[in-house]
Amino acid sequence: MVYFASRLAALLGLLPAALAVTKQVDFKIQNKIIAPDGFSRHAIVVNGQFPGTPIVLNKNDKIQINTHNQLTDPGMRRSTSIHWHGLFQHKTSGMDGPSFVNQCPIAPNTTFLYDFDTAGQTGNYWYHSHLSTQYCDGLRGTFIIYDPDDPLKHLYDVDDASTVITLADWYHDLAPHAQTQFFQTGSVPIPDSGLINGVGRYNGGPLVPFAVINVEKGKRYRFRLIQISCRPFFTFSVDGHTFDVMEFDGVEHDPVPAQNVDVYAAQRVSIILNANQTVDNYWIRAPLTGGNPAGNPNLNITLIKAILRYKGAPAVEPTTIATVNGTKLNEADMHPIAQEGPGNLGSGPADVAITLNIAQPNPPFFDINGISYLSPSVPVLLQMLSGARTPQDFLPSEQVFILPANKIIEISIPGAGAHPFHLHGHTFDVVRSSNSDTFNFVNPPRRDVIAINGGNTTFRFFSGNSGAWFLHCHIDWHLEAGLAVVFAERPAEVSTGPEAQIVPADWKTLCPSYDALTPEFQ
Repeated sequence: MVYFASRLAALLGLLPAALAVTKQVDFKIQNKIIAPDGFSRHAIVVNGQFPGTPIVLNKNDKIQINTHNQLTDPGMRRSTSIHWHGLFQHKTSGMDGPSFVNQCPIAPNTTFLYDFDTAGQTGNYWYHSHLSTQYCDGLRGTFIIYDPDDPLKHLYDVDDASTVITLADWYHDLAPHAQTQFFQTGSVPIPDSGLINGVGRYNGGPLVPFAVINVEKGKRYRFRLIQISCRPFFTFSVDGHTFDVMEFDGVEHDPVPAQNVDVYAAQRVSIILNANQTVDNYWIRAPLTGGNPAGNPNLNITLIKAILRYKGAPAVEPTTIATVNGTKLNEADMHPIAQEGPGNLGSGPADVAITLNIAQPNPPFFDINGISYLSPSVPVLLQMLSGARTPQDFLPSEQVFILPANKIIEISIPGAGAHPFHLHGHTFDVVRSSNSDTFNFVNPPRRDVIAINGGNTTFRFFSGNSGAWFLHCHIDWHLEAGLAVVFAERPAEVSTGPEAQIVPADWKTLCPSYDALTPEFQ
């Protein structure tokens, strides 16, 4: 029980429940015409905005999100579900959000309450639709949990709403149409622009003002980079500045200096930037360095910029030059801080070892171990609650791996392409980074999204969290093309005992309501 004791179980009871605050928010999921890069298109927004309304909590808070599905546009999905990316959802697997894994989608003109405990987690998270490729149409936003007693707090002076930075791709085509074109032609949709804090430019488009990040000379800033794209990865840098990387995906690490860092789809990275340069304006750069940017004439990666503006500098665009041959962060150099229990999964053989072989024998569709993922008609969690215990009990059984309780699970992915894989319900130790033959069992980086860059990636986690948990490529187009599996973790415990799932009444009504819809509303 090493891992559970050191991370998940330890988080569950750090403070008395009486100290926890329950925050209530309303999400109106609506259609709206927006133009984040100057091109007007129909989109899906939260409370009228893109990125959606930020969720801001403190350590140990609980959250209730009344989610009102008010979608009406026939050009996009009208049902929905929302995943709270990176939250463990201990005993609330039904709140995790992936359609047909943890729930049926929320039907139009209905409301569903997402209600869960953050269980001591802190750091950078986000939320997004988890129905087909719907979040590519706009349903995405940030979810930050602050730690008043952050053990690395002495390293920075400023950490607030002004230091949260979102990196996003943006498409001029509606996701369902782009997805259809992908399946017909085999060409993965390429974004038309990249956005920093929700704004950007495309070739030939209007000169949308760049986002401005304000700093004051002499202060140290914790910038929280939240990557909310559907496909590409970004390489983040600030002209003339070196920064210290100190967090991956909600897990704080010992700071490592760098001048640029790759941030893949769904990853989150905290950096500490010391505003110690001459008072001036500096370019923040985040070019797309993945996803075939040359394939779309609308996309100019040099336009994916924002402005770092020192207090006292004029309100003009920078004239700074990009750092040449700057030091890129090597993920393998990152090590969790002592409080996170680095290297606690041991160096011996894992209890359960699973190899996932990615192939594409029938492009554009992917398969893993010979199976292309298809959503079941009944959510995996509902199947577990209904008594499914063995692989043969699940529909379809080939796509579900059974994880026994309290075991060290090792996942090896030999490779085949560049894919950011996300595991729900857990963080994991990256004991072998992509394309490396070196294992690190002492202090490996820990996160919940790992980039598979060609191959030989291995990570470990502990099966201490009962429920249904997705493992999938976070390039949303690839997920829809079958690049996923599901883990049924501790299935015998989802209904009884200390791991029994909390199943609200309105969760039970989701499937009947959704199944009663005609296809155009699904």
